[in-house]
Amino acid sequence: MLSLNHFFLVGLLDLIMEGTSSARVVVLLIDEKNQVVFQEMRENGHSKKGSISQDVIDKALDVKQPIITTHPDDSVRRGGFGKNQRSIICLPLIIEERSVGVLYLDRKVISGAFTHNDLELLMSLSKPISRILKNKEEFKNLGLEKARTPEYFVRGKSEAFKRIQTLISRVKDSDVPVFICGESGTGKELVARIIHSCGERKNGEFVAVNCGAIPEHLLESELFGYVRGAFTGAVKSKPGIIEEANGGTFFMDEICDLPLILQAKLLRFLQEKEIRRIGENRPLSVNGRFISATNKNIEREIEFGNFREDLYYRIKIITIELPPLRERKEDLHFLLNHFLEKYCLGMKRERAFFSPCALDLLINYSWPGNVRELQNEIQRCLVLAGDNSLIREEHLSPKINPQAVRSSDYSYDFFRARAEFEKRFLHQALARWNFNRSRTADEVGLSRQGLFKLIKKHEINVSKKYGDVP
Repeated sequence: MLSLNHFFLVGLLDLIMEGTSSARVVVLLIDEKNQVVFQEMRENGHSKKGSISQDVIDKALDVKQPIITTHPDDSVRRGGFGKNQRSIICLPLIIEERSVGVLYLDRKVISGAFTHNDLELLMSLSKPISRILKNKEEFKNLGLEKARTPEYFVRGKSEAFKRIQTLISRVKDSDVPVFICGESGTGKELVARIIHSCGERKNGEFVAVNCGAIPEHLLESELFGYVRGAFTGAVKSKPGIIEEANGGTFFMDEICDLPLILQAKLLRFLQEKEIRRIGENRPLSVNGRFISATNKNIEREIEFGNFREDLYYRIKIITIELPPLRERKEDLHFLLNHFLEKYCLGMKRERAFFSPCALDLLINYSWPGNVRELQNEIQRCLVLAGDNSLIREEHLSPKINPQAVRSSDYSYDFFRARAEFEKRFLHQALARWNFNRSRTADEVGLSRQGLFKLIKKHEINVSKKYGDVP
């Protein structure tokens, strides 16, 4: 059982309840098997509370982002418009990229739906709980002690991601060449690094080269190396990149940009597992795993005469296709949270969250730059948010938020809007007819009983000094 200080926690929950005008505040913690290990609830006691929405809690734990929503209230009878709705905030508690619990708040919608300002206050007041959970002993109680996730780890739950995972597990210990294709920014080098780091060659070097980033006249010497005196300026021998990958993995990105003359030399390396430095006749044996990648249509490059067909058949034995991010939206929540955790840690700041509206804009964006664009956007948002742990709509790039939507404390919840209109309308009508309830009921088309119920519902102060006739 988690050893949280009960008196401290009760006081903190009371503070949260008062600060956010909540009817109920619940803190719930789970272990690595998603079993509840701790729960504490505080209620204001003014009215009967409905059951906690498990669906909302499960969603918050899954997406690792706060949720503001309305939910049916099963503590009242159906029928009164808006009476059977409760406003809910559910804030996940995140430790080491894992959801370990939630803070759950609710109140009647007619009392006012929760807003971003309520969420920001909750996030601020919840920080002591997160600090307690980061304590080493508390980690043990929650079963959270584990090896830190490596930097190159990939996350996702889409079918496309599962297929990629399966292929990686099958090729990681093989020396068969792997060909990775996908749009720019989909993580081709990342997948290559995972194959290397998970396989038998993980203790060797992972050497990467981008064929399009090195001038053509320098590319041969960079790849294959040279001996002293091979050309002007070669004052000493230098091993090439391929040679440096001996015992490890050689990754060639944008292989379609490799000149045809060097494609022939690369083909010999793949066939014979040996290279020749420039200016040297003696071949060198190189035992390196070969992985290549491109964002181009390699079959079309062959048709245009830009790529050798015999090399194509040597490199494309195992193919891993990385779909664009817009085709695997199921993975967005995983990636968002992974990069939030990573960059917040790097910036030495509290774990940040996206507001519900900002999250919707991110999820519905097409991401032409794929994972790389997502990484850049998250870093940008964190910088613009400053010390604020809630990233709002105005912190997003114009391309993601083209309408320049800005967060507002005004709630667009229909039930709250109706309740506010009713209260304002009735107060104006009562004032017009000198707070005479009987006449007001007649003038606005309500029965006296109906008007009395609405006055009580909205807690409108009707004083008899105005000559009220009950």
